[in-house]
Amino acid sequence: MKCRITYKKERHEFAIGLFVNPNHWNSKQQTAKAKPPSEENKNINTQLSLIKNRINRAFLMLQAQEIDFTVEDIYNQYSGKTVARNIGTVAYYNEYLEKYRKLIGIEIKQSTWNKFRYIRTDVQDFIKHRYSKTDLLLKDLDYSFIVEFEFYLKTEKNQKQVTINKALQRLKKVVNTAVIAKLIETSPFIQHKPKKVTTHVVYLTTEELVKLENHTFSQERLQYVKDMFVFCCYTGLAFNEMSRLKEKHIIDGFDGNKWIKMIREKTQREIAVPLLKISTNIIEKYGSDGDKIFPSISNQKFNSYLKEIAEIVGIDKKLTHHIARKTFATTVLLYNDVPMEIVSELLGHSKMSITQEHYGKVVQKKVSEHMRSLAIKLSPKE
Repeated sequence: MKCRITYKKERHEFAIGLFVNPNHWNSKQQTAKAKPPSEENKNINTQLSLIKNRINRAFLMLQAQEIDFTVEDIYNQYSGKTVARNIGTVAYYNEYLEKYRKLIGIEIKQSTWNKFRYIRTDVQDFIKHRYSKTDLLLKDLDYSFIVEFEFYLKTEKNQKQVTINKALQRLKKVVNTAVIAKLIETSPFIQHKPKKVTTHVVYLTTEELVKLENHTFSQERLQYVKDMFVFCCYTGLAFNEMSRLKEKHIIDGFDGNKWIKMIREKTQREIAVPLLKISTNIIEKYGSDGDKIFPSISNQKFNSYLKEIAEIVGIDKKLTHHIARKTFATTVLLYNDVPMEIVSELLGHSKMSITQEHYGKVVQKKVSEHMRSLAIKLSPKE
């Protein structure tokens, strides 16, 4: 005997391993059954009823997922097969997050996992917004999905292109694992190229940095935030590195000078930065508070105080802690002819290309200045 499943005008037939004498088969009834009544026919009809119930249950389970499915999916669900077509994008993303969570503290940080979780939420919101569903099958992901998701993040979520590129980069990583696992045939990202973002590096000029250094604030909270900011302008430490800086991170270098040696949280690479005189003076000023060099403060409050500082000193820029790191790379290093590879090393970048991408234009400006000076020197004297 064979069973036939029909759904959306598509059919799937399969053998059920039962035999019935054609003369004993009543196909005219609403529900076909073996006849006449006998123990053998009773067993056959019972098994047919069980098969029908299992098929109905498979159909209802697929329907409950609120995703599109085919007659093949109904059969595969009935037969207990794990089929890629049945896996929703959000459902798979959730599985990915659960596995990825186990790497927290081993290969990744909680903050890294959180970023992937935020993208999952955006994908879920987009599917509901665009398709009026709670999920969309992985097999239905295509190039247009990526393009429309990008447009959604820009228009509905008001995200900047640099943030959108990061979101697509993380989604691509999840989708690629599905491709590797053969849950989908091809990646919808194959034809997609991230839009280029023009980065404008904001940093303090030499004059602004000197003005800030020379200003003394009457309010203690502004004074120590200023000192911490200036310290990072001459060391390039990120906020987390500055916050957890301890006495053990200050070592005597091979050259007889003091150095900062610690692991950068973002890249897990060791950074080694020689301390200039102004940085050493700031450390000596604050000493240590229970082994930590600087007083504890949140990033949000730190940046809030920097706004006050900028207004008081007269710096017409939106100061954030990250500007100190950029000032270190530009005004302190590149403008004093420190080679790009050394800048990359001091910043703790994982790749040289990252430094070049962010500070390439600054180097061009410095080259232009040198060429102007050279032109003056080589110009004929009257």
